[in-house]
Amino acid sequence: MKSKNRTQNHNLSDSSVIAIPLRNLITIIIAVGIIITGYFNVTERISFLEHNTKLANVWIEMNSNFRTKWPLGELGALPDDAEQNMRLTQIEKQIQEIITEASAEVMKGKSKAELEAIYSGIVSAIKDKNYSK
Repeated sequence: MKSKNRTQNHNLSDSSVIAIPLRNLITIIIAVGIIITGYFNVTERISFLEHNTKLANVWIEMNSNFRTKWPLGELGALPDDAEQNMRLTQIEKQIQEIITEASAEVMKGKSKAELEAIYSGIVSAIKDKNYSK
C-alpha cells in the first residue's frame, strides 16, 4: 500500500471552527473551576496563617516585656504587694528597734536573764499583733 501524500491546507481565521464534544468541554470547564477554587483556598489559608503568626509574635513580645518589667516594678504593682511591702517595712523597723534596744541593754551591763526576759517580751508583743490579713 502506498501512502498518499495529502497536502492539507490549514487556513486559520477569525471564523475558524473547532469541533469538541460537549461533555469534554463541560469537563474542562469544571476542572478549571476546581483548580481556580483550590488556588484561592490555598492562598487564603496561607494569608490566614501569616496573619496568625504576626499576632502570635505581638503577644509573645508583649509577654516577654511583661515578664521582664513586672518584677522590676516598671509596670506597676498590685495593691496587695504594696500593702505587704508596707507591713514588711514596719516589721523591719521594729526589728531594728529591738536590736538597738538590746544593744543598749548589753551596754548597761544587764544580766543574761534580764536580756532574755526583754527579748521574750518583745517577741510576744510582736506575736500578739496580727500582721496577716
